Amino acid sequence: MLHIESGKLRQDLSETVNRVAYGHERIMVRRRGKNLAALIPVDDLELLERLEDEEDVEEAEKVLARARTKGEKPIPWDKARKKFGF
Repeated sequence: MLHIESGKLRQDLSETVNRVAYGHERIMVRRRGKNLAALIPVDDLELLERLEDEEDVEEAEKVLARARTKGEKPIPWDKARKKFGF
């Protein structure tokens, strides 16, 4: 993975974004030698979000299965949202 200092990124933003978008490179942005952020292609981000969603669904299914095993009833979303102010 390429590393770039944040000051250099400011100077070369357009070129760096093109490398990520069209060259499918992943670039770590650093400041004073510490990693701050990563620039990744959109396809990588979409894959990461899908994987996170799948993980969330699996965890929710496990929680529901444990609740059913214990004879507990899930709280409907509308009631939970009102209770917790979502």
